[in-house]
Amino acid sequence: MSQEFTRRRFLATVAVAVPAGAVLMNAATATAADLPKLDPNDPSAKALLYVPDAKNVDTKNPMAARYAAGQTCANCQVIQGKDGEAYRPCAIFPGKLVAAAGWCSAWAKKA
Repeated sequence: MSQEFTRRRFLATVAVAVPAGAVLMNAATATAADLPKLDPNDPSAKALLYVPDAKNVDTKNPMAARYAAGQTCANCQVIQGKDGEAYRPCAIFPGKLVAAAGWCSAWAKKA
């Protein structure tokens, strides 16, 4: 009887683990293209003055005082993904893509 219980337990575990593994595998293979672009009107984007084009940074805003020409998401320390892509994931805005040409007040020089 003990072996039968072990077999049942094993089969039940497999029945749960296989679909869960498939879900995790799909999540791991999701590409940046599957993520939505960060909307500049998103509350977190607004709070950090995110703009999709750094040429449009509101330099009159005190939070943008440290902005300097040439700073973009593409040369920020927290951007992720592959160089050269127009939109890339960002650690500041998880689950969203930012414009490589963009800027936000969390910008930090890439090391």
